[in-house]
Amino acid sequence: MLARKSIIPEEYVLARIAAENVRQPRYTVRPRQARFIAKNGSCNAAHKNIREQGRFLQDVFTTLVDLKWRYTLFIFTMSFLCSWLLFAMMWWLVAFAHGDLDHHRSSGPEPCVTKVRSFTSAFLFSIEVQVTIGFGGRMITEECATAITGLIVQNISGLIINAVMLGCIFMKTAQAHRRAETLIFSRHAVICLRNGKLCFMFRVGDLRKSMIISASVRMQVVKKSSTTEGEVIPIHQIDIQVDNPIDTNSIFLVAPLTISHVLDRRSPLYEMSASDLQSQNLEVIVILEGVVETTGITTQARTSYISEEILWGYRFVPIVTEEDGIYSVDYSKFGNRIKVATPRCSARELDEKPSILIQTLQKSELSHQNSLRKRSSMRRNNSMRRSTSSLVVPKVQFFTPEASSDVADN
Repeated sequence: MLARKSIIPEEYVLARIAAENVRQPRYTVRPRQARFIAKNGSCNAAHKNIREQGRFLQDVFTTLVDLKWRYTLFIFTMSFLCSWLLFAMMWWLVAFAHGDLDHHRSSGPEPCVTKVRSFTSAFLFSIEVQVTIGFGGRMITEECATAITGLIVQNISGLIINAVMLGCIFMKTAQAHRRAETLIFSRHAVICLRNGKLCFMFRVGDLRKSMIISASVRMQVVKKSSTTEGEVIPIHQIDIQVDNPIDTNSIFLVAPLTISHVLDRRSPLYEMSASDLQSQNLEVIVILEGVVETTGITTQARTSYISEEILWGYRFVPIVTEEDGIYSVDYSKFGNRIKVATPRCSARELDEKPSILIQTLQKSELSHQNSLRKRSSMRRNNSMRRSTSSLVVPKVQFFTPEASSDVADN
């Protein structure tokens, strides 16, 4: 009524009605799931409010190895420079105390170190002593016992610095995670039927020819859980068994392998269905450990699969073929997968209702027969096209009366 009498403008009334009748969005954006282990194997955990920082200095060597390369090289350079400067100051004080810095001195006792007349020459002599260059211009005489003691101290200190810093550089270049860069995992994991059981599967491979000795695979499920007393466990780790005929987690990684885990009664994924997979906040961690054949260092490669990276009803395509007596591996198909008939129910429902498995197997058989029929029909069509293209049609030339008279005249 107020709008009709022009007391309130009509556009304000329409805007209010539209604001009151705003439709709620049908789809809600799912928050990004936090993962404990990143795809490259790094741990996604930030350590904060560490009060006892001095514990890192108690293990200096490990701290140096864990530092970034720019800090390690800076410490490497400064350790040598500081030691050279420190002992250069010592040699300069020895020469100053003995009176060897007097340039106008023509006679007197023999100097402690010959040709050390300034701090620059003392610094050069310090480098020659610690690096054992020995140019021959400067040397220690028998005049001063202090100089001989300083020489012994500098040599021992130089050996300790060389051992620590060179060992640190070697350990950084030969770290175990460097070898893990050539151990690859499939980007997605799949769940499908294998031997009548639902299985969680992923693929692992080694790009190098040098093997990983005593390689083993461990799997864990990490999810948030709560106890009966109400305690919330944000990172609950549950070990799951890898399917292996010899009841161990050891593998022979000479070619890419498809590692599987059977969803049985002992599995934490036993009661999970395809619909539950999208709503659950879980993470499957995969750890591959072994000894590097060339160096003998134990290496470890890690990755994880969150619920969004687990595909239900898919299977990896085979990538190993036999060609001319050798096994050929096509890494371009390493992560390729195909869709297969898989029941959408959980493994528990599949065990309780075997009819679901029978129906799924029948659908799989029908789809397999249809694919075979399509392939055979395509082969027939291709063979017919080749046969028709191989037939040569003779060329027939027709002459009109005018053309024949022209030919006769010629």
